[in-house]
Parts: sequence; structure tokens; C-alpha cells
Amino acid sequence: MRYLFREGIRNLYTHGFMSFAAVCVTVACLVIIGSFSLIVYNLSLFVSDIEQQNRILAYVDENYGTGEAKSVGSQINLLDNVREAVFISREEAGERFIEQEGGGEAYEGIDASTFRDRFEITLEDNSKMDETVQALEQIQGVAKVRARTELAQGFTTIQRVVKIVSVAIILVLLVVSLFMISNTIKLAMYDRRDEIAIMKMIGATNRFIRFPYFVEGFLIGVISGAVAFFLEWGLYNLLADKITEVQSLQLFSLVPFQQVFLPMVATFGAAGLFVGMFGSVMSIRKFLDV
Repeated sequence: MRYLFREGIRNLYTHGFMSFAAVCVTVACLVIIGSFSLIVYNLSLFVSDIEQQNRILAYVDENYGTGEAKSVGSQINLLDNVREAVFISREEAGERFIEQEGGGEAYEGIDASTFRDRFEITLEDNSKMDETVQALEQIQGVAKVRARTELAQGFTTIQRVVKIVSVAIILVLLVVSLFMISNTIKLAMYDRRDEIAIMKMIGATNRFIRFPYFVEGFLIGVISGAVAFFLEWGLYNLLADKITEVQSLQLFSLVPFQQVFLPMVATFGAAGLFVGMFGSVMSIRKFLDV
């Protein structure tokens, strides 16, 4: 085993140019897939944040006092799909209305009794807004419910489309990456075909021949995954800084890389190892038939 491990490490240096080419191709493919995945992740969060701003307003019966109105909130919070229900008093509702309309003398005479106590409700899942609205209307003390269900359905559709398209593109990129990496490793194996043939002729088993290339693929995968991860980290932070500097892009901000650090480490590590070892093992098969 020590000999086979040593041979695998030696192969990495002996065929340095082809090993370097395999690492470069693997890094390029991993960075492309990683970059697209991070863009899709941030886009999905952006859509979710906008979706959360689509809140439901539940108006309390105008005959209820402030204490009774607040008690309705406990029933609202018991609903499964309700994340948060914020109480807005008549006075606060009046102040918000005047502020939205720009104020002025025309609104000075408006009395708080003109408005109703209400709850501003944020949902866990906006795709279930219709069911939640029906449940709210059944609560005693809720006189009226106002919800923009069409907008919620639109956001749900956008999220589904983004997920489907992103999964499809990532799968295509992964297949293309495996094809490119496999061809690169095949070229490296072709360069060693005479060496493999001689080993077969003197009685080496397929497992004995294959293992050093398996070790080599493992090392290529580890190196490629590490290089791709740190390169992705730097590019991501650079892009985040550039977006921060551009005033017109302030609406869209990237999540800190620390938030996705562990998933990206696991993804790049697993992808690098899989591509390196799978590519090596699959590419050597045709050269074992001597």
C-alpha cells in the first residue's frame, strides 16, 4: 500500500504538465458551477425578501376596544402559516396614512376613529395565502381581510421557475464539466499507455495498476477543490464590493460569504474529489485492455 500511494504521488509530479492541465480544467469547471450556484442562491433570497413584503392586513371589528383588538392577535398567531402579526392601532394607522399622502393641511382634521385597529401579518409560505385568508376570516373579531393573492402567486411562480432553470443549468454544467475533465485525464492516460501495457504484460493486476491513478485523481480533486474554493471566495467578495460601490445596484446585495462558507467548503470538496477520482478510474479502463 505504501508503494501504491507513493506511486500515485510520484505520478502527479512525473506527468506534471498533464496533471496541471487536469487541475486547471477542474478548477475552471468548479468555479463556473459555484459562481452560478451562488448567483441563483442570492437571487432566490432576493425574491423571498420581496415576497415577505407582501403582507396581509386583517382589520379588527370597529366596535372592539384597544384591549379586545389586541386579544385577537393571539388567535391570529395560532394559525400555522403565520410568522408574525404586528398590531397597528387606529392612531398609528392614521399617522401612516397622512405620512404616505405627504401630509398637509387637508389631512389635519382627520380623526383616529376614521380608521380601524388592524394586524399586519407576515406569512411563512405565501403560496398558502388563500388558505390563510380563509382561516383569518373565520376568527371572531376580524371584520375584513385584505391580501394581494395575485402578487403572491406571481412570486411563487417566479421562485419555481428560478429553481427549475437553475437545477437544469447546474446539471448541464456538471455534465459538460465531467466530459471536459474526463477528456483531459484521458489525454494524460494516453501519454502513459506504454507504461500501463508493460505493467500488464509482466503480470500486474488491474487493481494494482488502477490504484496509483486513483490516488492521483484523489490528489487532483483535493488540490482543484481547494484552489477553486479560495478563488471563488475572492471573486465573490470582489463582486460584492463592486455592487456596494454602484449606487443603482444598492437594491440587490449579496449575502456575506461567511453565511455560505461551510456549504461551499463541502460542495467544492465533494465535487473535486468526485470529479478527480471518478475521472481517473473511468479514463483508465480502456487502457487496461492489452
